Amino acid sequence: MGAQILVVEDDPGIQELIAVNLSHAGHCVQITADAEAAQSLTRETLPDLILIDWMLPGMSGIELTRQLRSDPLTREVSIILLTARTDERDKITGFEAGADDYVTKPFSPRVLLARISAVLRRRVPQATQSYVEVRGLRLDPASQRVTFAGANLALGPTEFRLLHFFMTHPDRVYSREQLLSQVWGGNYSGEERTVDVHIRRLRAAMESSGHDVLIQTIRGCGYSFSANAQ
Repeated sequence: MGAQILVVEDDPGIQELIAVNLSHAGHCVQITADAEAAQSLTRETLPDLILIDWMLPGMSGIELTRQLRSDPLTREVSIILLTARTDERDKITGFEAGADDYVTKPFSPRVLLARISAVLRRRVPQATQSYVEVRGLRLDPASQRVTFAGANLALGPTEFRLLHFFMTHPDRVYSREQLLSQVWGGNYSGEERTVDVHIRRLRAAMESSGHDVLIQTIRGCGYSFSANAQ
């Protein structure tokens, strides 16, 4: 299951190395070289994970991490710091700033992919339930795949969790606040606009199979998932 990943790195060679390996692993990758552009992209697209180089021009990666963690809209996005700093004090600084993990340069692409997978796994449903199927759309928590007519639908981890909740709780209207609590977790304190961004992304992923119509906007109330929607 691919994720939306933003890479904030100013070295073109490292940019290419990361982008090629992430793309081959099935992830959707965006790249920027500075912190200010990263802030704008993060608020616009709400990636599942951000790789941030510590030494960026202008605002440092540490300061960018702190600012993302202080913004209600972006505070729950997973962050991995990339840096040549190996001192234990630097690692502590990175974690205290809000990083979920810390990868030192030079790094193996395979190790980086493994660390990314480990961080993303913290945000996906536990694989303890059997599959659910609605109008030919099949979601399997064990393999974390969504398929229709044998073809995979490309969903990020957050969209997967959202669809899993909808498919197991159909025909009921949920407010944005309720979805934040159920899908993002009871301790999540981000903006309700977060829900709208991921609903839009989920619908786009389901459009090719025609299942986007199952997610209905209930004006003034929230969203509902209906197997009988036309």
